[in-house]
Amino acid sequence: MVLTVLISALAFATPREIAFSRLLPAAPALAASMWPVIPTILLGAFCLLVMIGLSLVYTDLGTPYTAAAIAAVTLAAAYASHVRLRREETLFQIRLVADAAQKVLLRPLPSRFEDIEIESLYVAAQAQARIGGDFYEAAETPYGVRLLLGDVRGKGLSAVGAASAVISCFREAAHDEADLTSVVHRLETSMGRHSAAFPTQDLPERFATALLAEIPHGGGHIRLLNCGHPPPLLVHHGKTFVLEPTAPSPPLNLATLIGDHYRIDTVTFAPGDQLLLYTDGVTETRDHSGEFFPLEDWMGRQDPASPQGLLDRLHQALLRFSGGQLDDDIAALSVRRPDHHG
Repeated sequence: MVLTVLISALAFATPREIAFSRLLPAAPALAASMWPVIPTILLGAFCLLVMIGLSLVYTDLGTPYTAAAIAAVTLAAAYASHVRLRREETLFQIRLVADAAQKVLLRPLPSRFEDIEIESLYVAAQAQARIGGDFYEAAETPYGVRLLLGDVRGKGLSAVGAASAVISCFREAAHDEADLTSVVHRLETSMGRHSAAFPTQDLPERFATALLAEIPHGGGHIRLLNCGHPPPLLVHHGKTFVLEPTAPSPPLNLATLIGDHYRIDTVTFAPGDQLLLYTDGVTETRDHSGEFFPLEDWMGRQDPASPQGLLDRLHQALLRFSGGQLDDDIAALSVRRPDHHG
């Protein structure tokens, strides 16, 4: 509208030879990118009236040609506005569906299980994305608090479907199975069935890394089963430890290829300790020079914080380190056993 008024004023105020009136068709064309159909048409009609008014002052402006151009551009702009609005509505509906899917797939976790505090972080690499191949879950079971965090190889709907299959299986198996090895066998079977039911060209390479953790009721330790996943970090008495598995366990859906030998490690988890589980999107975040994010060093420099506070710091540190350009999905779980005597 401002552009239209400016062009109109210049057209009336300047000599005929300058012919600012020829810019009038640009106004409805620009309006189509922001306005609905009817206001776009009304702006075109206003431009047409301005052109007719100018023809009464200057008789040799080529009014028929400019008026025809305004009419043609207005009709095209109205159609473009209509198409844009339909696409925006479609995108809005898709985002609603994606939001609903995320709430089912990555539902919010309770901030506390018994005497364990827990918070989650999920960041999609693409601004418009809502869900991806990274996944997490936590459950309070008869055997203690059990955690799952993993990453399906690949992207897109194929990875989302595989992640959904693993999470759905874990939600049942975590309550049914007495040990983590039995749980991971169930996850392996579920992902294998999903891959067979939805074959793709990369079927032989479809797999997921996963980390399972179990904190027994009232226990001062934590059990870990690492299936090819980045090792978690433990802050114990102010020192940071990388919890590498003592023996490798196969990623999900690769047990038939490299064997189904699973190893459970047990580490101390005392009051005041904090555990960070994360996907490789964290450690593979790069800066402008190509260096990877130094997670272990960063963790060692952090003051004690709540699980949510630690994840907020981590998110901000990753954004600063990468210059705001995260190239991979990120999922993380922060778990703390509060020190009631501190």
